[in-house]
Amino acid sequence: MSQDIFNPTRVVAEIGGKEIIFENGRLANQADGAVWMQSGGTVVLVTVCSQPLESDKGFFPLTVEYSEKMYAAGRIPGSFFRREIGRPSERETLVSRLIDRPIRPLFPKGLGEDVQILASVISADQENESDVLALTGASAALMVSSLPFEGPIAGGRIGRLDGRFVLNPSFEQQEKSDLNIIFAASRDALTMVEGDARFLTEDVIIEALEWGKREIQPLIDAQFRLCELCGKQKMEFTAPEEDSFLVARVHELARKAGLDAAMRIPDKLPRKQARKAVKDHVIEALKENDVFMENPEDLKRVPDIIGDLEKKLVRERIVKEGTRIDGRDVRSVRPIQIQTGVLPRAHGSSLFRRGETKSLVIATLGSTTDEQRMDSLTGDVTKRFMLHYNFPPYCVGEVKPVRVSRREIGHGALAEKSLRPILPPDEDFPFTLRVVAETMESNGSSSMAAVCGGSLALMDAGVPISSPVAGVAMGLIKESDKFIVLTDILGDEDALGDMDFKIAGTADGVTGVQMDIKITGLTTDIMKAAMQQAREARLHILGEMAKALAAPRGELSPYAPQHAEVFVNPDIIRLIIGPGGKNIKAITAATGASVDIEDSGKVSIFAPTAEALAKAREMISYYDQRPELGKNYRAKVRKILEIGVIVEVLPNVEALVHVSQLDIGRVEQPGDVARLGEDMLVKVIEMNGDRIRASRKAVLLEEQGHAWNPDETARPPRHDRHDRHDGKGGSGADRNGRRNRR
Repeated sequence: MSQDIFNPTRVVAEIGGKEIIFENGRLANQADGAVWMQSGGTVVLVTVCSQPLESDKGFFPLTVEYSEKMYAAGRIPGSFFRREIGRPSERETLVSRLIDRPIRPLFPKGLGEDVQILASVISADQENESDVLALTGASAALMVSSLPFEGPIAGGRIGRLDGRFVLNPSFEQQEKSDLNIIFAASRDALTMVEGDARFLTEDVIIEALEWGKREIQPLIDAQFRLCELCGKQKMEFTAPEEDSFLVARVHELARKAGLDAAMRIPDKLPRKQARKAVKDHVIEALKENDVFMENPEDLKRVPDIIGDLEKKLVRERIVKEGTRIDGRDVRSVRPIQIQTGVLPRAHGSSLFRRGETKSLVIATLGSTTDEQRMDSLTGDVTKRFMLHYNFPPYCVGEVKPVRVSRREIGHGALAEKSLRPILPPDEDFPFTLRVVAETMESNGSSSMAAVCGGSLALMDAGVPISSPVAGVAMGLIKESDKFIVLTDILGDEDALGDMDFKIAGTADGVTGVQMDIKITGLTTDIMKAAMQQAREARLHILGEMAKALAAPRGELSPYAPQHAEVFVNPDIIRLIIGPGGKNIKAITAATGASVDIEDSGKVSIFAPTAEALAKAREMISYYDQRPELGKNYRAKVRKILEIGVIVEVLPNVEALVHVSQLDIGRVEQPGDVARLGEDMLVKVIEMNGDRIRASRKAVLLEEQGHAWNPDETARPPRHDRHDRHDGKGGSGADRNGRRNRR
C-alpha cells in the first residue's frame, strides 16, 4: 500500500541555529527519488529520475535543472506569457552548475543510466537561501533512490560578520558579510567550493571551509537516517570488465608509435596532432588482426584506452621527475605577455596572454539606464557591473554551434565576483560597467585570463579601481598518500589531474575561489599547499601586469560617456521633464545624453562627448534660472490684468509689469500695449522673495540713453502702493487693484 501523502517520512537536522527538514512521500511519489527540503518558509522540491541508455554516449548523461517558481514568493512572472518559460535565468544556470559539479563524480564509472535531477523552489521566505537547500536535497534524493551513488554530501554557505563565521546567513547578513562561499562536503572532505571574499587571507578561507565542513555534518547524518527509513533498494550495478588482452595490445602499439614522446611536446596543436597520429596507427594495426576485425566494438574503445595511458604517462612523469607536459616544474607560471589599449575606439581594452591561453578583454562604460534589470524571487534586481565570458569554437580550433553555454555563464560569474570588490562605490563612480572577455586561444585557465585581462581593461578605461586583481588555476596529482600541486595548469593537465582550483585576488587577499575535484574529497593539507602556491603565482602575475599598466589611467577614455551631476530646485523637476516627458526628450534628442532625475533635485547626466555634456547642462540649467535685479529679459505675456500684465521672465518665474511701467507715457489699458502670448523686453526692477516686479518703461528709457534709476521705478504710484504679486499668477494684485478703484 502506498504511503499516506499526509503522513510523510520526515527527518529534521539543526545547523546554524536553524531547522532543516528532509521529507519524503508527500510529493512526486512516482519519481525514483524525491525530497522536500525546508528551512523556515523556503521549500525546494528535488526529484531524481532515470532510464536505461539505449546506447553508449561516450559520457555520463546527467542533467541537472534548478528552477525558481515565481509563485514561491507571491510574484507573477514579468515575461509576456506570464509564466516561467524559455531559457533559465543566469542564477538558475549557476545554481544548476553548483548542484552538478559535486555530485557528478560520485556516480560509478560506466553507469548505463540517463539521469535527470530537477530542483524547484516552490516557496521562498526572502530570508533563507534556496541554493544550498537544493544542493543538499539533490544528494538526499539520490540517497533514497535506486541509483548507485557514493554519497551523501551536503551543501552550505559561509558568511563572516565582525570576524565571526555564520552558516547559511540570511540575505540581509550576506549584504554585510565580507565572505560569501558556497561549498559541498562529505563526511571527511570538501568536494566543491565557489564564492567570493573581500581581500581575505588564504588562512581565513581555509579556516572558514574547515569550520563549515564540521558545521554541516548533521545534514550528512540526516540523509543516512532518511535512507534507513524510506530508501529504495539500490539497483544492481557491475562495472564494465576490462579486456586485459585488448588493453595490453593497445598499450604496446601506442608506446611503439611514440605516445610518450607525443605527450612531451610542449605546444598544444602539435601535441594534439601527434596524439592523433598514434591513435590512427593503433587502430590501423588492430584492423590487420582478424581477432579485432571480427569485433568492431573493440575499435570504439581504443580512444578511451589510449586516453587512460596518456593520463598514466603524464602523472608518472610528474610524480617521478617533477616535469610537466610543457617541460615546466610544478610551481612555474607560463610566460606572460600583455598589451593594453588594443582596440582604438573601445573605452578600455587589453590582450592578456599566458602560454597558449589568450584573452581579449574589453571594458565599456555606460549610464545608469544601461543597468541590467532582472526578474527574481526577491523582486526586480539591477546590476551595474557585468562580466561576460565568451568561448568561441575557434579558440580551440573546432567547429561547433555558437551559443552561450552553462560553462561560459559559470566562468563569467566567477570572474565577475573576483573583480567586483575592487570597483569604486556607485556614489563615487555612477557608471554602469560591462566587461567582455573574448577567449582568443585556450589551453587551460582561460577564466583566470579573463580576470587578469578584465582588471587591465578597467584600468585602461580609467576606472578608479582600488587595486589590480590576478587569478590562477591550480591542479593536483594524487597517488596514494602522496600529492603534488600544479601551478597554472594546462588544459590537458586539467583533464588528466584530480583538481581544478581557481583562486583570484589582489596582493592583499583573495577575492574569488572555485574548486572542483575528481577524487572523493580534498584534505586540509592539500588545500593549504594549493592556496600557498596560488598566492606565489598571483603575486608573480600581478608583477607582470604592473609592468604593462601599474595603475588606472588618470582620465576616462575620450570615447567613454561624460558624466556630471547638477542640483536643481525640486519644484522645477516637472518643468525639466515637461508634459509627457517632452522637455527631457528634447534634451536627449539634441545632445544624445541620458538624464536621470531624483526627487531630491539631483540630476545625473551621461553624455557621449564633453560638448554634448556642456549643452545638456545648459539646457537643464535653463529651467532652474533665477532672475537678476537690473537685468533685461525677453519675457512672454501670460496674463493681462487691469493693473498691468503678468510676464514669464524665465521658465516658471513670473513677474508683474505694473501699468505704470508698461510705457514711458501714460497707459490707459494694459491691453493697449501688451498682447497675450507675445514677447516683451522687460527689466527686473524689484525682487522681494517670490514677488518680482519688472518694467518695460525702464528698457525704453535705456534705449533713449537714460540710465535706469532703481529709486524711480522700484514702486508704482502711491494709489497702487498695496499692489502685490507673488510671481505665480497675479491674482492678489488683481483683487487689490479692483479694491483701490472702488
